[in-house]
Order: sequence, then C-alpha cells, then structure tokens
Amino acid sequence: MFCTVPAEPSPFVPQALNMRIELVTNPLFDMTGKVAVITGSTKGIGRSIAEEMAKCGAKVVISSRKAEACEQVAAELKEQGFEAMAIPCHVGKKEDLQKLVDKTNEAWGTIDVLVCNAATNPVYGTTAEMTDEAWDKIMDTNVKGTFWLTNMVLPQMAEKGEGAVVLLSSIAGIRGNTTIGTYGVSKAAEAALARNLAVEWGPKGIRINSIAPGLIKTDFAKALWEDPVRIKRAEDKTPLRRIGDPVDIAGLAVFLSTKASAYITGQVIVADGGETIC
Repeated sequence: MFCTVPAEPSPFVPQALNMRIELVTNPLFDMTGKVAVITGSTKGIGRSIAEEMAKCGAKVVISSRKAEACEQVAAELKEQGFEAMAIPCHVGKKEDLQKLVDKTNEAWGTIDVLVCNAATNPVYGTTAEMTDEAWDKIMDTNVKGTFWLTNMVLPQMAEKGEGAVVLLSSIAGIRGNTTIGTYGVSKAAEAALARNLAVEWGPKGIRINSIAPGLIKTDFAKALWEDPVRIKRAEDKTPLRRIGDPVDIAGLAVFLSTKASAYITGQVIVADGGETIC
C-alpha cells in the first residue's frame, strides 16, 4: 500500500503528528491537507474510503443519515490521530446537502475531493413490478442527490482550478438484471453524469470519474455472502475466485482522487474481480 502508519510512534511528538510521519511513501498518492467529503461513509465502502484517505493525509468528512453513527466513526478516526468531522446528511434532501457543503466550508474552508457513495435500493424485483414511489426514491437518492451535490461543489473547485470527484456506480449499471434492474438504471445514470461533468468541468482542472464495483462484502449484499451456497456460486463466477472487500474499492477511490490519476477523467473503472469479462 502507498500510505503507511509508523508502528512505533515517538513519545516526543503529538499523536496526530506521529500518524503523519512517513504517512505517504509516494507523493503521487499524497492527500496531505486535502479536504475530502464522502457520503455514506459510516460503513462499508464509504467508511473504507474515508479511512484510506485519512491514512493518506486527508481531512475527511464523515456523512450519512444518522448523526450518532457519523459521530462514532469520526471519533474513532480522531482517536487514531486523523482529522475527521461528522456532518449528518440525507442525500435525497437538497437542504441537507447544502448544509453538508456549507458546514464543511465553514470548518475547513474548502472541498478538494468529493466522493458520492450514498445510495439506496429499497426493493428487489423486476422493473415491471416497480412502483412509482420506489422508482422515485431510488432515482431521487442515487441520481438527483448526486446531481445536486456535484452542482454545489464543482463551482468552488473551479475557482481553485482543481478538484477530484468520484461517483460510485455499479456493474449493475453495465449489464441487465432481473432483481436490481432499477438500481442498475440509477447507477448507469451516475456513470453518464460523471462523463458529462468531466466534459463540462475539465477545462477548469477538475476530474470526475466513476467506479463500478462488483459484489462487495457490505451490508447491501449480506444475504448473499452469508449464504454458503450462494457465495460459492458467486466466487466460482469470478476469475479471482472471491468477492470484493470494501478496501478494494477504497484503494481505487484514493487513486482517482490523487495525482496518480492526473490524466484520467470521465471514465467508469470496473472493480469486480473480473466478473464482467466472463
């Protein structure tokens, strides 16, 4: 890994400083002083992204719907010597998103990296069975919320002439699915949004990319990976013969948010252990 924490901190310097001694071994992945806002970051992929960015020196904003969960994760990161702040936010509510942006700017003065990870999928089944209410909930949270938030953050990045945005898409947005098809439609829309925003904001020095994870060991897929038969079937379909861990996606998010990916924008990066190539 590119970001490392010393095993034996010196007793002669503050804890936070100890955590940053040799924090980044490669400047291409250095996020020192950068402010990263990660939605849906109290668990799963979002939390892992926040942790890995913090290890690379970033100040991270922990955000999800539940304030208590946000405070707990932020406190755990601060106990390790990292800079973290909790700002609860429902990404389907425009006023919550504006508060997320405003409070971050009030506290840290800027937003350098935005990761739109929060999403919902309240129902499983065919598109024909989808109610209007369920369709609207998925689209409002996964697509409209991302549209709102990026429009709030991108202008201030443009003023600085730099910034990085990562949208979490899914391989469900690349191929058809009979059980989470509407979720897949929303994730395909997010990938398309990343491409369009990359064209619009690239001249201002801002890069926007999306990640399309395969099956990851999160609460979203808990019913599958806790079932020995189903998980074995899923692993056998994947060339790497395993499902993904949240850190597999976090490493890619760090890459897309740093100088290591300085010439990459508007792309959908698939991280699925090779599942979609079979």
